[in-house]
Amino acid sequence: MSSSAHLDRFVIDNLPPAAQWPEFLFEQPELQFPEQLNACVELVDRAIDEGHGDRTAIIGKDIHWYYRELQRQVNLLARVLVEDMGLVPGNRVLLRGANTPWLAACWLAVWKAGGVAVGTMPLLRAKELKEIIHLAQISHALCDAGLAEELELARADSPTLRQLMRYGEGGELAAAMRDKADHFDAVPTAATDPALIGFTSGTTGIPKGTIHFHRDVMAMCEVFPRHCLKPTQDDVFIGTPPLAFTFGLGGLLCFPLWARAATVLLEKLAPEPLMQAIATHKATICFTSPTAYRQMAGMVGKYDVSSLKKCVSAGEALPTDTRDKWREASGIQIHDGIGGTEMIHIYIASGPEDYRPGALGKLLPGYIGMIVDDEMNPLPPGEVGKLAIKGPTGCRYLADERQKNYVRDGWNLPGDAFHMDADGYFYYHARVDDIIVTSGYNVSSPEVEWALLAHPAVAECGVIGVPDPDRGQIIKAFIVLKPGFTGDEALTKTLQDFVKNTVAPYKYPRAIDYVDTLPRTETGKLQRFRLKSLG
Repeated sequence: MSSSAHLDRFVIDNLPPAAQWPEFLFEQPELQFPEQLNACVELVDRAIDEGHGDRTAIIGKDIHWYYRELQRQVNLLARVLVEDMGLVPGNRVLLRGANTPWLAACWLAVWKAGGVAVGTMPLLRAKELKEIIHLAQISHALCDAGLAEELELARADSPTLRQLMRYGEGGELAAAMRDKADHFDAVPTAATDPALIGFTSGTTGIPKGTIHFHRDVMAMCEVFPRHCLKPTQDDVFIGTPPLAFTFGLGGLLCFPLWARAATVLLEKLAPEPLMQAIATHKATICFTSPTAYRQMAGMVGKYDVSSLKKCVSAGEALPTDTRDKWREASGIQIHDGIGGTEMIHIYIASGPEDYRPGALGKLLPGYIGMIVDDEMNPLPPGEVGKLAIKGPTGCRYLADERQKNYVRDGWNLPGDAFHMDADGYFYYHARVDDIIVTSGYNVSSPEVEWALLAHPAVAECGVIGVPDPDRGQIIKAFIVLKPGFTGDEALTKTLQDFVKNTVAPYKYPRAIDYVDTLPRTETGKLQRFRLKSLG
């Protein structure tokens, strides 16, 4: 590691032991990063220096910022973080809000000030926010005023969270920025200083924090956009993944700024508002989920989306039928890809020119991969096994023993089952673990089970994902009731509402079966694979 700018070394000190890190590869010329690197400088300040100050950078509701105005807002925000909120390099800053220019500016300001950004989904509730605050030892938060209630509830039981400032209507951030100078010298962070912690829930339901450096942010920009998407400064990006997901952070903020292009940030992340916005803003590059493309295919005749040139799908497996329906409706062949929070973004992808039916794609330049068995032995073409990956990015969990599960012998093991053909095309089969992927969201089975078990009617429960043509999967619960309760429609709705109010609403079970017993091993462990056979 080069000399760190972090005065607060919590994240650095809680990186995995070096022996548990994956091997990192930087053989491509564009991946030769300097020892000192700040992602905000590369994405914003350097764009100004290159003469792009008067180009459109970010568009939102009633906001149209050019690169020069974006830089000004980022500088003002960075001054508030440092001068009013007492941020020192290395402090963790929780970010909470819908996709807006202000949330984007918050991400960039945290990086410029040397902080570590921790994005959170707007739908998360106090229980989940409290877990993240505790695990990351969050000291500061920037929150949309309209979403502050759950964060305030979490803050009451989170002693590390010392500073909270709200932006938007009713917030105090605008007043704090008003009298600040609009210049801010970026903290000279090392390329290996942590820039963000991306949280994802594992099969146990306990969140895992994945640490990514400033060089990782720039590496994701130098791989998928450069070699597959190939945007230009005249492109207008748009889409639905939240900036709290690294898929959205890359596709809707970092990639467009890297290309010196424009991005449209939408607060309503649904297919029809997306179609409306594509028509309004003449968007050229769209990032969204397979579920959305399937729904949008039926709306093409209603909206003028002729400006669209390229579409990217990730977050869940892209069904061939969905790909075909979108192409038939729009004329556009989807750029498909697979990535993950642990790897920060896409590492296998295909563009329209190299698409092979049924295949997800090939390894992007900078990454190497293979299919292995349980003993890490490489498997021949055609055999299904575990995907193993190496490249310029990789998994580093924050103080988590599960690092040893994800990284083995220097390889990242994302937990996906694939086979590879003789030409190097990868074909996705399924998740190895029990994560349910529904409408692009990853949901942990145990987390939903724990929420249900908190209800007085539930004695036991098991949760699985079952195939669904529109959502990829839906969450289904098998429940053993306590005496005195009847498994009818009224109770089903009660339990669904209970889960919605306990954890993020998208995690509720859309289907519930009431059973007398659950299949378990002799040691009492739930056998989910037997539930899956019941469907």
